[in-house]
Formats: sequence, structure tokens, C-alpha cells
Amino acid sequence: MPDATVSATFDVYRFDPAKDAKPRYDRYTLELAPHTPILSGLLRIRAELDPSLALRYSCRSAICGSCAMQVNSKSRLACETPIGPELARHGRIVVEPMRNQPVLRDLVVDQEPFWRHYEQIEPHLILDPRRPMPEGTPNPMSPEEVERFRETPRCIACGACFSACPAVEADPAFPGPMALAKLYRFVVDPRDQAHQDRLVRIQPGGLWTCLRCHLCTEACPKDVRPSERIRDLKELAVRALGGTEPGSRHAVGFKNNIRDRGLLEESKLVRQTSGLAGVASQIGQGLRLYRKKPEILRAPHRIEGYDEVEKIYETLDSDGEGGP
Repeated sequence: MPDATVSATFDVYRFDPAKDAKPRYDRYTLELAPHTPILSGLLRIRAELDPSLALRYSCRSAICGSCAMQVNSKSRLACETPIGPELARHGRIVVEPMRNQPVLRDLVVDQEPFWRHYEQIEPHLILDPRRPMPEGTPNPMSPEEVERFRETPRCIACGACFSACPAVEADPAFPGPMALAKLYRFVVDPRDQAHQDRLVRIQPGGLWTCLRCHLCTEACPKDVRPSERIRDLKELAVRALGGTEPGSRHAVGFKNNIRDRGLLEESKLVRQTSGLAGVASQIGQGLRLYRKKPEILRAPHRIEGYDEVEKIYETLDSDGEGGP
């Protein structure tokens, strides 16, 4: 007995920069089984209704990552996203190209920014030329060392996290979640000899731009959890280098600030983050803030039950988890 079908409405983003002044959405309606992947629906549209539709795909098995796109405003792999839940939740399927990358045509984007950031983190082992690995000799790792990679080897470089990232949208210089997750993978690799240099370069190079919104982890089809690896990178950087620039100084200052009384002393945090020179450069902004919030200059009282706060800090420090 054939599967029951539903009427599926697709609103598909269409734009050809060579001839279109602005994008449009074309509507298509198909009868499809609820378990049908969105990619299969798009391919039927192209085969039966509109052969001019441009999209990118390859394996159709959630391995290559080629079919990443926006489905109802969420970064998804079209080949593994069934139409049924999308129709139940939204009533239609709005398909758009990935964000944060220029549209070449319809659902196809230019991934040059994504791959440029990936290449800049040098995603390969950097060895000490004075101590090369013996040719033809295995260089084994313990299970514990491999475990430190976490989920990063699962990444298929689909770009869904890059598309979902508001930090990339706000600052095109931000490397993006995938590049930083890959960087983490090499920072914790015991065979790599450039740990310190990698951490030094990435701190002013975008590490602290991350907004910690976790949208990249939500978008990832392989559960790589890039936001957690970025957090780990921040902790590694602070442990190895301390507070070396505004982002890390803010993190270290915030931790130490809360420890003083259990409440945040905001004016002190500004000094801890920016230093006296930074504070002087922001006097005008500070005065405007003071008029609206005069309590910012008052040191908070120590909270009741402060001894519990100190116990938390002592536990974190003893467990080696005392990063930001």
C-alpha cells in the first residue's frame, strides 16, 4: 500500500545576480509523503516544474554537506530534513540559501569566506622541524588523548554553523564556529608543536568575538558542538596566556570580580577589561551611563551565603576548571 501523501508548498528563494535586480520567492506545490527529504522535493521541482532552479547537492546521505541551506530560517541539511515536521510546524517550507555568504544563484552560495577562514587556522599538524616524526614509523596516541578531540572529527564542513552565526554576520573577520572547532582539535593534539602560537594568534584574531548564543551547535547536523569547543579554546587560552587583550581580560576580570563579593562590581570590571587608558577614552560614554544608572559607581555589598560562592571557586580551581 503506497504511503499517504500531503500537499507540500515550497516557497523557494530565487535570485540570479546577472539578471535580477532583487530576489524573489517562487511557490511550488507537490504531493509528497511526509517522510520525503526536502532535497528530494527540490529535485522534483527542478525535474518536473522548473528546470532553471539552481542548488548544490551530492551524496544525499548527510555525508558530504553540500546541500546545507536555510529551511524555515534554520540551517539544515536538505537531504536529511523531512517535509512532514516542517509542514506541521510552519504550514509551508521556505527554502533559502545559506547566510553570511554571497549568493551566486538561487540556493547556491559562494563559500569562499567559509573556506578562507578555515585555511587561515592552518588545519593540519605543525611539527617541530628539529624533531621530525620518523618516516614510516607510527606515532600512536592513547585513548585519553584521542578523547580530548571531543566531537570535532565528526565535522563534515557543511557550513551550517557558519550560516547560523550572528558573530559572522556582525563581523566578517570572525573565523566562524567550524574554523574555531577545528583549531581546538589541533590545539589539543599532543603531536602538534604550535599550541602556544595558535592560541596567541587566535585571541586578537576573533576568539572572543563569539557571542555564546549556541546557534552553531543547534544548527550542526553532526552534533559537533562548536560553541562548546570555542568555550574550551577560551579556557585554554586564558590558562596558557592569561588576560592578554580585552576579551580575555574581560573574562578573567569577570571571574575575579564576582569572587570578591558574589556580585558584579561593574565599574571595576570596566577597569579590569580596558585599563586606565581605556577608561579614560570612554569617559563620555561613562558619564552618560552614570546619569542613567548612578549605582554603577557603588561597590556592592558581600552577599549573604558568600561562603558558598567561595566553595564553588575552590572546587573549580581544584578541578582545573578555573577558566572563564
